[in-house]
Amino acid sequence: MKEMYPKKGRVILHVDMNSFYASVEMAYDSSLKGKPLAIAGNVEERRGIIVTCSYEARKFGVKTTMPIWEAKKLCPQLILQKPNFERYRKASLAIFDILRQYTDQVEPVSIDEGYLDITECAPLGSPLEIARSIQQRILETMDLPCSIGIAPNKFLAKTASDMKKPMGITILRKRDVPAKLWPLEVGEMHGIGKKTAEKLHLINIMTIGDLAKAQEISVKNLLGINGVRLKERANGNDGRLVDPESIHDHKSVGNSTTLPKNTSSEKELIDILGKLSEKVAIRLKNKGLVGQKIGVTIRYGNLKTITRSRLTPNPVWLKEDVHALCADLFRKNWDGEKVRLLGVTAFEVKEKETASLQLDLFSFENEAKKEPLYQAMEQLQNKFGKSIIKRGVYTAPDPKTAAIGTETSFNKDLFDNFALKDTKNRDARKDIRQKWDQD
Repeated sequence: MKEMYPKKGRVILHVDMNSFYASVEMAYDSSLKGKPLAIAGNVEERRGIIVTCSYEARKFGVKTTMPIWEAKKLCPQLILQKPNFERYRKASLAIFDILRQYTDQVEPVSIDEGYLDITECAPLGSPLEIARSIQQRILETMDLPCSIGIAPNKFLAKTASDMKKPMGITILRKRDVPAKLWPLEVGEMHGIGKKTAEKLHLINIMTIGDLAKAQEISVKNLLGINGVRLKERANGNDGRLVDPESIHDHKSVGNSTTLPKNTSSEKELIDILGKLSEKVAIRLKNKGLVGQKIGVTIRYGNLKTITRSRLTPNPVWLKEDVHALCADLFRKNWDGEKVRLLGVTAFEVKEKETASLQLDLFSFENEAKKEPLYQAMEQLQNKFGKSIIKRGVYTAPDPKTAAIGTETSFNKDLFDNFALKDTKNRDARKDIRQKWDQD
């Protein structure tokens, strides 16, 4: 099998679960299979937003971010369900457990996608055979469909996995880039959003091929170092390695301050956290990073110091989001005594372009709602100047009066015991170990 692998270079898989939330619900309740299903927030309200939907719903034109009222208009028989995040987390853990049975070089990117480096996996079969095995195992053991991209680097693997959905396997080699990618609109390239595409159009870059052939100085002047990176990827180049430890990256960006005098004024302390959050947000922006855990340090007048942190459902980088989390952490952990020092830290930071928003409904809906506001603000600032309008300062709600959410319990033991049901999993794990030992 070694001849099926490059002598130099790598073989990367990108595994992307298809319509993950909806697929989990259909695996959990088989009566939903073959029906138009959407996962949405505020299912009782017409203004709720579609988080994801089944392929049966997509045939009617239902899309992610679409308001419920519009989706129901397109598909009157659409079935709406609230998300069950605990169920999705358990399914995700089970999926990555399967992936790690093939190689320990597995990098989770989000709850429903990840990279595998199978360069050293020749004893297990060809790259295509491994991809088929993974796809079939996840389907047979968990009843969940996925698409897989096979390529020499992460960018091409991610691009390939998007080419055939659902249940597709696509091989994308560097030599395929001119024929398969260059004719596409530049906005279709992974890593380029609507606004970036609009900027590229200003310098007559309309296709991925145009970007690949553009002068480096032009895209750098327009987009900074990210422009150079995008040009490289348009040519099929991406030097990022699969990093199994990336999810445990402990790099941080923080800021702290010693107060002019010890104080127990809650308003003053929250305001100081706001200023610190702004400094952290600016540093994150300047470095092109996002944080996946936010922490607060409190040092009292007697020099007793505590640090408390919280993982965030989605990566954060905006001052408002950092401040909201810090204010909540502070209120829950401050004992009311006078404070001497405060600190704010973003932990487990990673590049913004590689961080994927986890589909946490609260943040998803709120970001979707805020986008028109941000666009309107930007238009006003462009026309009348930056000072014409600014975002207001966030004031966190009183935890005593804040509504307490509830999580749906995981009623069925569908995913917890998948390994017990799947005897092939155990046999495959033994076979893998034996082949590696022999090799």
